[in-house]
Amino acid sequence: MNEAPGAPIEVVRHPRARRARLSVDPATGRVRLTLPARAALRPALAWAESKRAWIDAQQARLPEARPFAPGETIPFGDAELRILWEEKAGRSPVREGDLLRCGGPIERVPARVERWLRSEALALLSKETQHYAMRAGVTVTQVAIGDPRGRWGSCTGSGAIRYSWRLILAPAFVLRATVAHEVAHRLHMNHSPAFHAAVARLLEADPAPARAWLRAHGASLHWYGRASGS
Repeated sequence: MNEAPGAPIEVVRHPRARRARLSVDPATGRVRLTLPARAALRPALAWAESKRAWIDAQQARLPEARPFAPGETIPFGDAELRILWEEKAGRSPVREGDLLRCGGPIERVPARVERWLRSEALALLSKETQHYAMRAGVTVTQVAIGDPRGRWGSCTGSGAIRYSWRLILAPAFVLRATVAHEVAHRLHMNHSPAFHAAVARLLEADPAPARAWLRAHGASLHWYGRASGS
């Protein structure tokens, strides 16, 4: 992957691409030009540049950046927390009802809030994974978190499950459905009808609303913790 000279357009050559394709990533705002392996670069870039009006329109629709700054509110499962900074308060964030109180140097607040959210996400996702694994009668060898852009969870054949920590920002029913989905892969390492039936059985509910919520709102979760203008 390389960036087009003088313009914020990432150029990616893909062996299965049949034609040039221009896209704006809703999770990052990055503009990407995907090309067949042997396509000429210069005319493709000229074509992309001619689409500036379209690019601008797509970027104008992107979610607003929501930094983890004092006074900001952040979703937390089915609740909302307002970040309250007090210089003399403890440096580690502490939840008090609908407040997330933290102290120390104000410039370190965003990093400390994100660490706290990651820790809370790992604890909750581990607990929910254990719950659904017991229901399914399967073992999960490891639960970990990361910050992928393209998926909310993944399960390996060895039984390790990895989630996006940003699920802690989603409604509880979305987090639970994602966990049930990944645990069901311990029964079926595919997306067959049997797999989808297992997800619904473990969840004891239809997972479709959770999938619909992520399609509609998932990209916005990647804009939390991002400074305005970045």
